[in-house]
Amino acid sequence: MTGVTGTRAISLAALALVLAACTPASQDQLARGAAKSVVARAAAERLPGVPVAPYTDCIIDNATSQQILVLAADSVTGPTASTWEIITGIARKPETLQCLLTNGVSALLQ
Repeated sequence: MTGVTGTRAISLAALALVLAACTPASQDQLARGAAKSVVARAAAERLPGVPVAPYTDCIIDNATSQQILVLAADSVTGPTASTWEIITGIARKPETLQCLLTNGVSALLQ
């Protein structure tokens, strides 16, 4: 394994070890917190001037558990192009778009 794929695999393995020692509720909270941090960093980089907190909340609230885990692993190495692909995939979901509209991030949709 080399490059981003190898780094992501190692990050996922490390995250799995940390989460294994936690209760299910703590696991979810830790993974969501880590995923939220990488989404916020990616949004700040890619969407200057956009309010990051509501955008990040909408993304995390509409991500699958698998997407949360991958994003959480990316928090170790920082956002990459594939991180942004996951984020934009989540952002395209109808429920995410509704969340963005409801929470005042409609400038993103124009």
